[in-house]
Amino acid sequence: VVTLCVCVLCYFARSRELTEVKEEEVTVATPIKSQDLWTLLLQRHPRLSVLQGHVILAVRQQYVAIGDQSVFLGDGDEVAVIPPLSGG
Repeated sequence: VVTLCVCVLCYFARSRELTEVKEEEVTVATPIKSQDLWTLLLQRHPRLSVLQGHVILAVRQQYVAIGDQSVFLGDGDEVAVIPPLSGG
């Protein structure tokens, strides 16, 4: 059964710079494949494409690989976009 939910997208580090927003609400169908979720983010913010292959999503503070994995979201769930971090 597919339902709709409103989740909160949170952008960190480089992803925040590229989107120019800290967070936003979005309505998505759930369950959704993590690749489809990433595609949705790219449609909303095409500049995120520079992170393709280097970004990790976290749903409810649990890392999710971008691929065929199904993600089950509920209203108010946080989806964090975490680019590669560097520093020393």
